[in-house]
Amino acid sequence: MSSWSLRALDGLRTAGLRRGGARRAVVEFLDGQDCCRSAQEIHDGIAADGGAVGVASVYRALDTLAELRLVQRVDAGDGIARFEPARTDDHHHHHLVCDDCGKVEPFSDVPLERALERAAGKLGYALDQHDVVLRGACEDCRWGLAPSGA
Repeated sequence: MSSWSLRALDGLRTAGLRRGGARRAVVEFLDGQDCCRSAQEIHDGIAADGGAVGVASVYRALDTLAELRLVQRVDAGDGIARFEPARTDDHHHHHLVCDDCGKVEPFSDVPLERALERAAGKLGYALDQHDVVLRGACEDCRWGLAPSGA
């Protein structure tokens, strides 16, 4: 388990909540992902790994984890909420979204992080969380290589 998953399970315990069942399954699944996932993708991934958790339980677990600021909700602009761990280590990233095929890809940029911290500081804010979503067409779609409905 990573430091995030241990922090997430401890955060649930501290809040007086059970750490088993769907909550543990969601935490463990998200911990192994490199980017944000929708509730349905999380449910399908848990099921593919042999877990038996209902999709409604996944939604409730994600709502709880978001309320506790243990996961970050990512809005890629397509009406589908995605979630990823609210990490405090060097795993923080932002997202590129293809408007044509819907692909979401992570990216990191240290100078951008510094610029965001400076901008928040100039306005008197202490930045807790943030996300940058860049939209456009991925290389495959620009070249007509992406399968339709991807």
